[in-house]
Amino acid sequence: MSIGFDDLLSANREYAARPRAPLAGRAARGLAVVTCMDSRIEPLQMLGLSPGDAKILRNAGARVTDDVLRTLVLAVHLLGVDRVMVVAHTDCRMATVTDEQVHASIGEQSGIDTRSLQFATMADQLASLAHDVQRVRSWPYLPSGLPVLGCRYDVATGALEVAVPAQ
Repeated sequence: MSIGFDDLLSANREYAARPRAPLAGRAARGLAVVTCMDSRIEPLQMLGLSPGDAKILRNAGARVTDDVLRTLVLAVHLLGVDRVMVVAHTDCRMATVTDEQVHASIGEQSGIDTRSLQFATMADQLASLAHDVQRVRSWPYLPSGLPVLGCRYDVATGALEVAVPAQ
């Protein structure tokens, strides 16, 4: 076993020993959720879902990147997704800094030059959320009229606020 991962591998052995019903690879509730990697967000629980109900795509800031769009194309055309939620959240670090500040912070802490990377920080989180929802709606490889909803999750209360209504 790897040093530093023993606790996780042990927990997995316990998890794997429990019986479970087989799940299909398709999204049983036809949902894809694009949300942040923030560990305070529990996508299935916040929406009353169970494993197998939705495809969950996570990254820093819940941004609709080219890779998210590529993944949504697969999810929609091959894995039963017929609606998409983009869920940003309160107290998001990506909405409180600039890319330049992130580059400087990483450079100071690690001595690494990350200026070739784009971190997609947000000066205006709600405007960025609206932009990202529109990217999904207008992506030519996704069906016209695909329902897309933009929300902001409150990490303190667990409540969702609809910021960009579905069309």
